[in-house]
Amino acid sequence: MEFFHNLLKLFNEAFPPNTSVLDVGIFAIGETLIIAAVGTILGMIISLPFGLLASRNLFSSKVVSIIRLILAAIRTLPSLLWAIVFVVLLGFGMEAGIAAMTMYTVGYLGKLQYESIEGIDPEPLNALKATGVSKLKLIRYAVLPLASNNLISQMLFMFDYNVRASSILGFVGAGGIGFYIGGYLKFLEYDKVMTMLILVFITVVII
Repeated sequence: MEFFHNLLKLFNEAFPPNTSVLDVGIFAIGETLIIAAVGTILGMIISLPFGLLASRNLFSSKVVSIIRLILAAIRTLPSLLWAIVFVVLLGFGMEAGIAAMTMYTVGYLGKLQYESIEGIDPEPLNALKATGVSKLKLIRYAVLPLASNNLISQMLFMFDYNVRASSILGFVGAGGIGFYIGGYLKFLEYDKVMTMLILVFITVVII
């Protein structure tokens, strides 16, 4: 009974949402989108060399093992813990959020990338290898064109994930809408929290 009592109390305090914080919420969503977008782009740029080096059809097992170990280590920490690390290193604000999103994206995308690269048709690779082309030309003229659709799809998926993940980074001071949600929760202002959550929901649906 206590559960339903608390649920009813929460519902009464959260609805209707407090639209007086709408301007703040839109600004905060803008910060969240910047954190997610910049983190995704930087993460994609950094992760691609790792994804290539971790592909068994391109490099030796020794190189692949080392790179995969690095990616696994980066991926072990969730984005929220990376945010805590970078808040300590960089201080409060968007910079810490961007750095956290970048690191998590590198670990996550790197894994998806080498799986896609290993799954491409081996015949074009073998044909180019037979001509004695350099590794860079092999990657430029065969690997990237063949894997491009999957790589772009993965980046878009990662951006979608990062928008949602960035929404909570503010709880530890890494910027974005989570900072405001955490503040309103601290003072039990559930109607304002609901406004922020609705904005997050609308943003994710649009994306």
